[in-house]
Amino acid sequence: MTTVAPGGHDGTDRPGVRQAERADLLEVHRIEQASFPQPWPFSALESYLGEEGFLVAEAGIEDGVPTVAGYVIADTVPNHGTPLGHIKDIAVREEYRREGVATALLEGALEVVMATGAGSVKLEVRADNDGARRLYRQFGFQHRKTIPNYYSNGEDAQVMVRLL
Repeated sequence: MTTVAPGGHDGTDRPGVRQAERADLLEVHRIEQASFPQPWPFSALESYLGEEGFLVAEAGIEDGVPTVAGYVIADTVPNHGTPLGHIKDIAVREEYRREGVATALLEGALEVVMATGAGSVKLEVRADNDGARRLYRQFGFQHRKTIPNYYSNGEDAQVMVRLL
């Protein structure tokens, strides 16, 4: 299980990152619905429970329940003998954006992917999502190609790759 100490205990003010649990799913689904024009269904999110790369960022405890500030889903696929990492989904609750949550989640996901021995990691991002593309470039991701009409509403996706 991947865990980063919560809120500031790792020397930063970033939230703690840990593996997602069943109790997090409703919050994760709400963030997914609020973040994307074509959100993943609950069942798709649920199918990743127990996977090392399904991580949530905790922003604190409210009424005895952890507040999920964001989440990431990452995994690997076989790729000519060396696994290829894939950041499948990442989102942050609106009120926690620009506070280092996505950075903490991406760091956690990359740690999980690197532990598999993957040689590289890829992701798809909406071509017009400047903030996300800027974050990914800060992590060393480079635009490799554009896929026209990737999303169901006709938007293009940029495929970004980082060598590990």
